Order: sequence, then C-alpha cells, then structure tokens
Amino acid sequence: MSRVGKYPVKVPSGVTVTLQDRTVVAKGKLGELRLALTDKVDVTVENGEVAVAPRGDDRAARTMWGTTRSLIDGMLTGVSTGFTRSMEINGTGYRAAVQGKDLVLNLGYSHEIRYPIPEGIKITTERPTAIRVEGADKQRVGQVAAEIRAFRGPEPYKGKGVKYEGEQILRKEGKKK
Repeated sequence: MSRVGKYPVKVPSGVTVTLQDRTVVAKGKLGELRLALTDKVDVTVENGEVAVAPRGDDRAARTMWGTTRSLIDGMLTGVSTGFTRSMEINGTGYRAAVQGKDLVLNLGYSHEIRYPIPEGIKITTERPTAIRVEGADKQRVGQVAAEIRAFRGPEPYKGKGVKYEGEQILRKEGKKK
C-alpha cells in the first residue's frame, strides 16, 4: 500500500489543473507544466484536490501510484511558487556573470565557458561568486544546476570549484614531508 499516493494533492490558489486525455496540465503564474500519465494509474480532479489511484493491485501500479502523486505535487508547487537552486563558486579568479542569454563562467581554464540559459529557466548572479537557478520545473532546475556544477566540481584539497549552497565538501589532507 502506498503511503504517499493515498493522500490527495491540494491545488494552490491561482493554479488551474485540467485533465486532457491521459495528460495532467497545471497552469499558474509561473507557466504551464504537463505530465503524461501511465496506464497504471487514474487521476481525478475534484473540490480543489487532485487524487491519484492505482488501476490494479500489481507492484508496478502501486509504485507508479506514489510516483505520479509526487510528480503532480511538484508540478503544482512549481507553477505556483517555483523552485530555486543556489550555488557558490570558490577559487581565486573564479567568477560568473550573466551576459544576454548566456551564463559566462571563468573557472581557471584557459578560456571562459559560455552556458546558454535554457528556455523556462532564470539564472541570476547576485555576486560574482554566487549563482541562483530558478524555474517552474523541478527536474530542469536540478539538471541545469548539475550541468553548471559539472564544469568544475569542488576538489577535496582546497575546495575550489562550483558547489551547491550548503554542500559539505569532504576535505583531504595534503602531502606531508
């Protein structure tokens, strides 16, 4: 029995949820998101709540029950308040800036890295060493942040590189004489 799937998702104010064929569509102030449903679950929208139910009693239907409920909850949160991922840059001369539709990163390489900002994602740099990734789709926000971090991940000796805000880097001791 799914412990997550059995609870209905409350629709926040300012968000409309519709069911078109086998697709859930959520519209809010931050945009529109769609979720294609599998054949294992049924979704109903009633009284300001979205309820998910499994179609069968097999294992696949029960796992998709909770997964679908979590995805719908993420959609509704995304179109109403959005998701944010903050990142920090550590290292001498390492910095970031937004120029037009590109994020320009100087991370100690012989060249600067230009990362084109995807559609539906907003990237801001409050300081040259702080990056903020915002958007309505939780998966895309996380993916963009992971791609930026992958340009120069934090190294364990001095902690130089791009890391998530609040991330703990396991530090190593350097060479001894």
